[in-house]
Amino acid sequence: MTTPHAPARVPWASHRRRRPAVLAAVLAAVFLGTLGNVSAASVSAAPAPAARPATPPAAADCPAELAGKARCYTGRDADGAHYAMAVPTHWNGSLVVHAHGGPDLGDASDPARSTDDLERWAVMVQEGYAWAGSAYRRGGYGARMAAADTENVRRLFTEHFGRPERTYLHGQSWGGNVAAKAAETYGRRPGAWDGVLLTNGVLGGGSRGYDYRVDLRVVYQYYCHNHPRPNEPQYPLWQGLRVGSTMTTAGLRARLQECTGYASDPADRTAGQQRNLDDILAVTGVPERTLESHLRFATFTFRDIVNDRLGGRNPFSNRGVRYSGSHDDKALNAGVERFSADPAARRDLSYDSDLTGKVSLPVLTLHAIDDPTAFVEHEAAYRATLRGAGRGGNLVQTFTDEHEHSSLSDSEYANSIAALDDWVRSGRKPTPRSVAASCAAFDAKYGSGCHYEPGYQPASYASRVLPRPGGLHWPAMTAAQERAWSRIDGVGIAP
Repeated sequence: MTTPHAPARVPWASHRRRRPAVLAAVLAAVFLGTLGNVSAASVSAAPAPAARPATPPAAADCPAELAGKARCYTGRDADGAHYAMAVPTHWNGSLVVHAHGGPDLGDASDPARSTDDLERWAVMVQEGYAWAGSAYRRGGYGARMAAADTENVRRLFTEHFGRPERTYLHGQSWGGNVAAKAAETYGRRPGAWDGVLLTNGVLGGGSRGYDYRVDLRVVYQYYCHNHPRPNEPQYPLWQGLRVGSTMTTAGLRARLQECTGYASDPADRTAGQQRNLDDILAVTGVPERTLESHLRFATFTFRDIVNDRLGGRNPFSNRGVRYSGSHDDKALNAGVERFSADPAARRDLSYDSDLTGKVSLPVLTLHAIDDPTAFVEHEAAYRATLRGAGRGGNLVQTFTDEHEHSSLSDSEYANSIAALDDWVRSGRKPTPRSVAASCAAFDAKYGSGCHYEPGYQPASYASRVLPRPGGLHWPAMTAAQERAWSRIDGVGIAP
């Protein structure tokens, strides 16, 4: 293992915390599962960034939490993805590679994203692990792209600082989907990855993981009639937002407030606003405190997925879904907009982000039971996915009674990476109770609390998210489907 060098220093960016080659031959007639026989439709893709040499890690100021405790570096890989790295002064020899959530929207890689993430997960470095994280080569949806960029930053670290004794993947939120995809795609190479930590992960995959936001989009419009308004250009709601729209997040919030009064004290809402809000929340199961963020995703990120990544094709469906919980379910189901997915678009989204469960590494998950963004039932989907692939023995899931999505207790993060490291080194698989019991030692250091509920198991994904016809079996994409689809020219979402 080489000793990290110290190139000339560059200033640390200070920001608010934010968040294979395809074969030429087309496989003509093989599509497995519920998608049926569909022709291979090429995806609409932005041109790949021009090839450029990767910039080597350049020394940068560390976040305040790591001052005097680590050496930090920034750079850009050959695909244009900015990255950040940190090597502790007292390095334990192992590396954590982080996959960030989102996806952030925008055309370019944001250098602040990886530096902000290093600040946010400085606890990993404080525990003696080196850390590396990619900002991904562009914004917008693309789980395989983000997984490739995560693999790239691992390789860059090894090239410049030597091969770590152990290398662990960590993914938070959508980054959980990315890290799980990276583990399936690159984890079979000996020595590449040794274990995976997924925290508050979006683990249902793209083809099913956003169905509750599809439902929110159509149920909201049924009650509110202002997204779009009757006097505005109309478009199918699966687009999220029409092409060319200049709506901003502030404009969306204003429409949500107009219809539901969600930002007002309940006493200040009109009777109509309160009934609209009650019906939307009851039917969709979306928590009131994250209603705006879910609707934002179902607007702007849906537009990115449909228009920027899938060439205007629809991967979503609510055909056959029966909505309930409102003051008048019959009227709701008769009046809500209905649509069916384009089979090729759904296949492309599935190939990009659904998980096969064919992971050969130890996987430890940590999830807040009251996560208001990535519902804890995503863990039930992931458990069913690994069991369906015959890999359930590689998974240990832990749960806490926390109420946040974007961050959990530092004591728990430190405890989780230590539990994974012990599992990998010793071969002794932990249990939820043993992980919970070991947290106290880390809480003595960080004091952020240990909130484990070792006896908890989430109900099925379908208990929280209304299933589409054929959507009860996991994995959502089998390994056989993945192999078949990988032979189709243009399948998936372009990087």
